[in-house]
Amino acid sequence: MKVPVYWLKDYINIDINGKELGDRLTLSGSKVEEVIISGDEIKNVVTGKIVKIEPHPDAEKLVICQLDVAAEELVQIVTGANNMKEGDTVPVALHGAILPNDLKIKKGKLRGVVSNGMMCSEEELGIAGDEPVHGLMILDPKTPLGKDIKDVLGLNKEVIDFEITSNRPDCLSVIGIARETAATLGTSFKMPNLKYSVAKDKNINDELKVTINDSLCRRYLARGVRNVKVAPSPAWMQERLLDAGVRPINNIVDITNFVMLELGQPMHAFDKREISSNHIVIERAKAGEKFTTLDELERNLDDTMLCIKNGETTIALAGIMGGLDSEIKEDTTEVIFEFANFDGTNIRVNSKKLNLRTEASSRFEKDIDPNLALLAADRACSLIEELGCGEIIDGTIDVYPEIKEEKELKVSSSWVNKFLGTQISSEDMKKFLDRLELNTSINGDELIIKVPTFRIDIDIKEDIAEEIARIYGYNNIPMTISTSTTEREPKYRKERLDDLVIETLLSSGINQSISYSFVSPKVFDEINLPKDSVLRNVVKIKNPLGEDYSIMRTTTIPSMMESLKRNYSRNNSYVRLFEIGRTYIPNENENALPKENNILTIGMYGECDYLDLKGVVENILDALGVVKTSLVREIDNVCYHPGKTAALLVGKQKAGVFGEIHPDLLDNYGIDTLGYMAELNLDVLYEASNTIKAYKPLPKFPAVTRDIALLVDDSVLVGEIEDTIVKAGGSLVEKVTLFDIYKGKQIPEGKKSIAYAIAYRDENKTLTDKEVNKVHDKILRSLEYKLGAQLRDN
Repeated sequence: MKVPVYWLKDYINIDINGKELGDRLTLSGSKVEEVIISGDEIKNVVTGKIVKIEPHPDAEKLVICQLDVAAEELVQIVTGANNMKEGDTVPVALHGAILPNDLKIKKGKLRGVVSNGMMCSEEELGIAGDEPVHGLMILDPKTPLGKDIKDVLGLNKEVIDFEITSNRPDCLSVIGIARETAATLGTSFKMPNLKYSVAKDKNINDELKVTINDSLCRRYLARGVRNVKVAPSPAWMQERLLDAGVRPINNIVDITNFVMLELGQPMHAFDKREISSNHIVIERAKAGEKFTTLDELERNLDDTMLCIKNGETTIALAGIMGGLDSEIKEDTTEVIFEFANFDGTNIRVNSKKLNLRTEASSRFEKDIDPNLALLAADRACSLIEELGCGEIIDGTIDVYPEIKEEKELKVSSSWVNKFLGTQISSEDMKKFLDRLELNTSINGDELIIKVPTFRIDIDIKEDIAEEIARIYGYNNIPMTISTSTTEREPKYRKERLDDLVIETLLSSGINQSISYSFVSPKVFDEINLPKDSVLRNVVKIKNPLGEDYSIMRTTTIPSMMESLKRNYSRNNSYVRLFEIGRTYIPNENENALPKENNILTIGMYGECDYLDLKGVVENILDALGVVKTSLVREIDNVCYHPGKTAALLVGKQKAGVFGEIHPDLLDNYGIDTLGYMAELNLDVLYEASNTIKAYKPLPKFPAVTRDIALLVDDSVLVGEIEDTIVKAGGSLVEKVTLFDIYKGKQIPEGKKSIAYAIAYRDENKTLTDKEVNKVHDKILRSLEYKLGAQLRDN
């Protein structure tokens, strides 16, 4: 929320600058995002009077001006401007001045004549509007000389931008910030003028009736104004609205916005002609009802949305926006002011449904104080009288079924000191709380606090301690050593395994990446997914940021491909990435949450091949202690090369797929090099994981290693060969290592050469050649019988 400091000064005496004020407020608990100082970039520009103008001796279009800037000597400036005359007062940028866009002014010579600065136009000062300006800026002749131009033109305005937390809706107003400022500076603030006169010949209660038919409306207050004169609001009001970020429209609408910003109570102005039934009804919309709001958009309503109605016709969305037909028009002569209070949760939910968030809804959704309504009504009426834009009709309609009362809290001052580690007296605590309008009395050691209704954040004694601490000053609380110890919550198993996977991948030279879980529907075409693929059945986002983020992803491939594409487009020739994310699969029951799968995705290109990726996958399986895994050929996955892709099985359950990225997919993403990718279901791997490491002593007896080179058909998988070797060799086979795959002139067509090193070991004795040969021959016979493998002679 933006609060101009000069607006704050209407209610409180502030004798420090905006920067220091922002720092003080931050220390007392009001989060300051930024202090904006307009014109801060302008330096050493003063007002000066042109005493004499002479032609330049060597330039027909230049003149020499002597200017009085209230200094000991006149300032000589050469200029090409022609809209000034002797006696005019103008802005003068002296030697060393700085103008917007970091333009530095220095003395110099123009066609041989010394010029000690520059006279400025509105454009050069950065204050020109949309209309073009020509020539110098001519100031009022009564303007004092030698004054800083920022003071003269009001360019030194300070605006503080606050971040208001959801538990402090009272601070969503200038008065709320003034209250905090007064408490912080130890001074007092005043409320705005609330006095006004009324026309006694007419009473609004005789003209209008209000009925609340739903508990979502907690209060509805209305006042009437007649003989309305719609016109632009005065400059002081427009200036405050603009600096607070609100566009002025006309005096009536500006009053509603001004009161909302000043007091924090949204209000609305209805053209009385549109309330033809003379009966305002607050109730929910009908399902399927259509309604056109002030922004000229037709909205589809449902029966959860609270409406303001003219009898049975909707004229406004309660707490969100008024209707197009009921807006204030140039010929409006009678106005009904609405001051209401609505359930915050309902306003927030329906504002999101309609994708319509306004200044009013952002306040109502934080549950503002219902007792603000009467205060705002009096302020609006006083402004009507101050601006002379109408007469207030006598009477008030105020339907307030359950009046909100002040709370009372009791807390021991000694407990507060023990809690904070301070030694603050009860009297000082009372003084701090009273400054916040938390009216406090003392009974012995006990503080009795009357909590006003606008402080919805104060419910327990710890809240009182916090208020005392922040006004006393957090920086004044002494440091103490904690007398208690805490233990970190143990991580859940999934978190521990996630950390283990991340550590393994990082140590394997893979970098972590993060992407959004919501994507565009177009990504399915980009990865060549078939039209009938189940992965096209998605969870749609009801209120997306845009089409590119409108669905929840069912596969992580597009996210990884986009990361690889981004790196490739930036000429990164060597890329290794991984992401741990989720996919979202719709539930058959539409009312149930989607199934979320935890997926590890690995992508790489540049100086790598299939075996590099396979090695990374094996590192992960080894770190997780996953055993009984196998690889089978994957040929039907459109995202991968059909001959260079494997599916990972844990037992008989599929745990993922990895291999070379399909060339067509690489083309779609503009990647002109081989790429490799893996998708692993971490839920399956974690279920099979066993990270308990059992001690195993070093073997006492030596191993015997035998190499074999086999000729097999191209269709035979490496996994099948290894599985056959292990099963045939039994307990004596300690390790099987693939060290060569070859296809060439010496190898028949349709065949390939596969070479393995097989390590044999018996834990209880040294193996003899005879024992090894017996098992080795059994392995060869099994390979020949099951896979048609033949020993390669050369």
